Amino acid sequence: MSTVDQKLDDALQTIKDEIPADISVSDVTYEGPELVVYTREPKKFAQQGDLVRQLASKLRKRITVRPDPDVLAPPAKAREQIRSVIPEDAGVTDLDFHADTGEVVIEAQKPGMVIGRRGSTLREITQKVGWTPEVVRTPPIESPTVSNVRSFLKQERDDRRDILERVGRQIHREQLSEEQWVRISTLGCCREVGRAAFVLSTADTRILIDCGDKPGSDDVPYLQVPEALGSGANSIDAVVLTHAHLDHSALLPLLFKYGYDGPIYTTEPTRDLMGLLQLDYLDVAAKEGRTPPYASEMVRETIKHTIPIEYGDVTDIAPDVKLTMHNAGHILGSAVSHFHIGNGMYNVAFSGDIHYDETRLLNGAVNDFPRVETLVLESTYGGRNDYQTDQSDSEQKLIETISEAYDRGGKIVIPAFAVGRSQEIMLVLEEAMRTGKIPEMPIHLDGMIWEATAIHTTYPEYLNDDVRDRIFHDDQNPFLADYFNHIDGGEDERQRVADDEQCIILSTSGMVTGGPIMSWLEHLGPDPDNTMIFVGYQAQGTMGRRIQSGRDEIPMNDSRGRSNRLKLNLDVETVDGFSGHADRQGLENFVKTMNPRPEKVLCVHGDERSVQDLSSALYHNYNMRTFAPKNLETFRFK
Repeated sequence: MSTVDQKLDDALQTIKDEIPADISVSDVTYEGPELVVYTREPKKFAQQGDLVRQLASKLRKRITVRPDPDVLAPPAKAREQIRSVIPEDAGVTDLDFHADTGEVVIEAQKPGMVIGRRGSTLREITQKVGWTPEVVRTPPIESPTVSNVRSFLKQERDDRRDILERVGRQIHREQLSEEQWVRISTLGCCREVGRAAFVLSTADTRILIDCGDKPGSDDVPYLQVPEALGSGANSIDAVVLTHAHLDHSALLPLLFKYGYDGPIYTTEPTRDLMGLLQLDYLDVAAKEGRTPPYASEMVRETIKHTIPIEYGDVTDIAPDVKLTMHNAGHILGSAVSHFHIGNGMYNVAFSGDIHYDETRLLNGAVNDFPRVETLVLESTYGGRNDYQTDQSDSEQKLIETISEAYDRGGKIVIPAFAVGRSQEIMLVLEEAMRTGKIPEMPIHLDGMIWEATAIHTTYPEYLNDDVRDRIFHDDQNPFLADYFNHIDGGEDERQRVADDEQCIILSTSGMVTGGPIMSWLEHLGPDPDNTMIFVGYQAQGTMGRRIQSGRDEIPMNDSRGRSNRLKLNLDVETVDGFSGHADRQGLENFVKTMNPRPEKVLCVHGDERSVQDLSSALYHNYNMRTFAPKNLETFRFK
C-alpha cells in the first residue's frame, strides 16, 4: 500500500472514530489540498453543526463533505426546496446541479444571505436536500471574463477532478529526504523591474513563485536553469502567483507549453484577472506583428490547473510546505505569500507587490505572521528619494485640476492601467461628483477598464472595508453610479463623445504605448481647452514619458497605416500619489512594523539604485541582514 493510501485509510478510521454511530462514511479522497469525505447521510452530517470543523481540526486538513449520488433528492424537487430555504432578498440567479460530486452551485447577488450566519443556511440546505451547496456571486456588472471562466471550469469538471486528485496525491506523498534546508533562486526581477520569478526549494520540493514578462523588453525569466525547468517542467511541484499583473503572470502559460501539468495557487480574483490580461497580452502581440510565446489554449490550461485559495487559509501544497496568502494591498486579489516549511523548520514570505497603507480601493498590506525568518521584498520605489504624495493631497490636486479644466470648457482624458489604478480613480471621481466637489458629467471608460471593473464588483469581499460596506449593507455600489459609461461602440462612439458635452475619459493604455488612448489623443489633442492628466508612472522610453516631459508632437498612423505627426495642444498635467506600490517610507514601515520582524531581507523588483538604497537602509536602521541579489543567484538557509 502506498503512503498516500495509508494516509487515506488512517484519515477514514479517524473520521469513523469521531462521528456519531448513525453516520456512515463510504470513502475519502484527496482533491488538491482538501480531504473529500463521501457519506450516505449528508443530512445528518449537516445537523451536526460543528462536526466538520472538529474533524478539520483533528486531521489538520480542509474538509469537504459530499453525498453519495444515489441519496440525493432529484434536482427538480431539490431546486424548489432550496429556493424555499434561501431568503428572496438573496437574489438567486441560477442553480446548477452536479450529480457526479453531489454539489449544487448557487449563484446569487448576495452570497452572504445564502451562506447564513456561520453557514447556517448552507447546513439547512443540505439537511433538506442532501446536496452540498457551493455559493458564487452574480456579477453586478456582467463580466464576460467571469462568465467564461465559470463556464469553462464547468465544462472541464471531469478533467479538473482528475487534476485535483493527482495533485492531492502529490501533496500527501511521502517525504523522501531526511535533509532539511531551504533555498531561494532568483530567475528574474533582481536589480530590474519585471519578469518576476523565483524558485523556493527544499530537499523534497520545488515551488515557482510568479513567472512574468519585462515590459518593453524581450527578456524572460531564466526558466531553463537546473534549479527551475532544466530537469523538465514537472520537476516543479507547484506554482504560486502573487497577483495578476503581467510582469508577474504573463508567462505562466509558457510552463504548460513546456509540459508542466501541476497546480497554480492564487486567489480567485487573481485567477480571473490573470486570464483577462494574458489573453489581452496575446492580442497585443498579434496586433504588433510579434509571434506570441504561446497559444490561447495554454491560457485555458493555466486556468484549469489553478486552485484558488482565500486570504488566511493555511493550505498544504507539498509534503513539507504550507502556503498562506494575505492581502498585499496592491491590486484586487494580490497576496503576500507566506510559506511554512517543514515541521516549523523555516518560514519565508514573498511580498509580491505591496501597498502598505489603506487606499480607497483596498485595505493595506498584511504584515502579521506566526513566524518569518526571511522576507523577499519588492523595492520598486525603494530609492532614497522615492516618496509619494499623500493620498488626500493627491485626490485634492486631481479634483482641482479637473475643476480648472472644466471651467475652461474642455474635456479631460486620463490614461490609466485597467486593473487597480482605474478603479481607484473611479472611486475618487464618484465621491467628488456625489458630494459636489466637481460638476457632474459623464465619465467614459475605454479599453479593458470596464471589464476589469466588472471583475472587481464580482469580488467585493476583497475590497476596502468602506467600499465593501457600501456594497453589502447600503446597497450603493459606487461602480454602478450613473456617471460611468462603457465605451463599446468603437471609433464611432469615440467620435460622438469627442463632439458631445464636457466629460472625463479614462482610457488604456496607461503609458500611452498603444490602444484606445491613441484615438483619444487624435480626437482631443489639437484643442488647447482639453486636458490630459497622468496619474500613473510613465516608464523611460514610453510615449507617456515623452509627452509628460514636454513633447508636443507625436507620430500617429492613419487608417491606411501611413505615418503622420500629431500636434498636441492640450494641457498636460501630472498628479502623483495613486501608485499601487508602497513608496520608500511605506516599504520601511512594512518591515519596521512586521510581526515578527524577519532576520533576513532580499530586496528585489526595483532598479539597481532602488534595491541597494532600500537594502542599505534596512540594514542600518533595523539591524537585519539584507541583500540586493542579482538574477541567477541562490541563497541557502538552514
